[in-house]
Amino acid sequence: QVQLVESGGGLVQAGGSLKLSCAASGGTFDNLAMGWFRQVPGTGREFVATISRSGATTKYYESVKDRFTISRDNAANTMSLQMDMLQPEDTAVYYCAARYGVTRSSEDQYDFWGQGTQVMVSS
Repeated sequence: QVQLVESGGGLVQAGGSLKLSCAASGGTFDNLAMGWFRQVPGTGREFVATISRSGATTKYYESVKDRFTISRDNAANTMSLQMDMLQPEDTAVYYCAARYGVTRSSEDQYDFWGQGTQVMVSS
């Protein structure tokens, strides 16, 4: 069973930056496609970014494409999301997710989830 633990959330002013991290354990990390999703209360989880097992392929939600950067360190079993130029509409709980095999953009394709970390962006 894969366990995922997010960290790095917090409160930041619009235009600021945060870096989220996801630490994985209990599985073979370099066999896991990884992703970040986010959720605002009362709505479903929204795709943010994914990264392939090797880290060679990434995909982003259009609204974050030029502001967020997903990366992974297979030696350390970690994944990160660097978020720059944050906007109030980025406020959400951010979740780390994993699945064996290739990346997917749909939350129902992921088998393992972290507990989430809150990101709040003030205007």
